[in-house]
Amino acid sequence: MRILVLNGPNLNLLGGRAPEVYGSATLDDVVEQCHARSTRLGHRLDTLQSNHEGELIEAIHAARETADGIVFNPGAFSHTSYALHDAIEAADVPTVEIHISNVREREPWRRISVTEPACVHQIFGRGVAGYLDAISHLHYRRAHPPLTLSYGPHPDQVADLRLPDAPGPHPVAVLVHGGGWADPYTRDLMDGAAVDLTRRGTATWNVEYRRVPPVGGWRDSMADVSAAVGALSPISDDHRLDLERVTVIGHSAGAQLGFFAARTASVRPVGFVSLAGMLDLENTGSGFDDLISAFLGDDRRAHLAKVDPIKALPGGFSTVAVHGRRDRSVPPDQSHRFVEASLAAGDPSRLVELADADHMDVISPLAAGWEAVARACLAG
Repeated sequence: MRILVLNGPNLNLLGGRAPEVYGSATLDDVVEQCHARSTRLGHRLDTLQSNHEGELIEAIHAARETADGIVFNPGAFSHTSYALHDAIEAADVPTVEIHISNVREREPWRRISVTEPACVHQIFGRGVAGYLDAISHLHYRRAHPPLTLSYGPHPDQVADLRLPDAPGPHPVAVLVHGGGWADPYTRDLMDGAAVDLTRRGTATWNVEYRRVPPVGGWRDSMADVSAAVGALSPISDDHRLDLERVTVIGHSAGAQLGFFAARTASVRPVGFVSLAGMLDLENTGSGFDDLISAFLGDDRRAHLAKVDPIKALPGGFSTVAVHGRRDRSVPPDQSHRFVEASLAAGDPSRLVELADADHMDVISPLAAGWEAVARACLAG
C-alpha cells in the first residue's frame, strides 16, 4: 500500500503545545513511528503537515492517484470544515480520522466531527499510538475487507464479518476487543487477529459494543456482546456459518464480556478463549479501580458479583486462557487463578503461557508468539 499521513493545523507544535493533553512526542517523533509501522507492514509512507485548509484539500485530491489509504488528523478543522469532508468523500480513498486526545471528554465543540462521516473509521484518545493503529487498520482492511452488519439500532451495535475462501460451512470465531470497556478503544484492535484467523479457515465476527462513557456500562456492554453472538443465527444460512462450532475469544476486558456472552447468548459456543483476560475483577489490584468503577457505576459492591467471571463458574464450556509472562497491563495471575477455579468447578480448562509476550502481543499476528495464540483460538 501507499499510505499518506496528513496532519492539520497546529500539529507542527506537538511536543511543546499542551503536553498534558497531547503528550511530549514531537511531529518528527510521530512521523518516525509511522514510518516504522508502515515498513513493518510492508508499505510506503508519505507525510504532510499544513496549517492551511486549501493545501490539505489539494493533498487529498492528489491522493486519488498517489495513495491507497490516508491517515488524517485534521486538528480543529475536523469540527468546522465541510470542505475537507467533501474532499475525502470525493477522493474515495479509504481515510481514517485520528485525534491524539480524547475529544469526547473535552469542550463540547470538539465532540462533533464533520469530517468523520466521510471516513472509514475514527480513532481518538489513544495518543500517538492512534496513528499506528490507523495504519494497521488500513493494512488489514485492504488485506481482507469486512462486511459490517448491524445487530441492533445503536451505531455501536455492529460487527465485522470475514469469511474464508472455502465454501463452508465455516466454524466461527467471535472476537471481543478490550480497552477497559472505554470509549476510545474499538474493534479495530482485533483486525489483525480477525484477518489471520479467517485466512486459517475460520469465519470471524469482530464485535463492537457500547462502551463508557457516554453510554455503555456493565448492563449495556454485556447485553450487546451477548446479542452479537446471538445475531449469528439469522445470518448463518446466507453466509454458511456452522453454529455448532462457535468459539468466543475475548482480549483483556473483552474476555470478561466474552465469558458472560458465552453463558447467556442464544447461540451457545463450544468454547471460550481468554487472551490476557480480566477474569478475576475483585483481585485486579488498585490500578484498575477507576476502570471497574466506571464500568459498574455507582454501586460497585452490589454489581461486582454479577460481572466477575471467576464468581460465575462453572461456565459450562471449555476454556483456554492465554497470557504473556511480560504482560504489565493485566497480571498473568488473573489467568492462573481462573483456570484453577474453572477446573475446580468442573469446566475443561487449560492455561497457555507465552514466555516473551506482552499484553498486546496476544492479539498481533506480527508477534513472535502468535502461532501459539492462533492454535489456541482455533482449538478453543
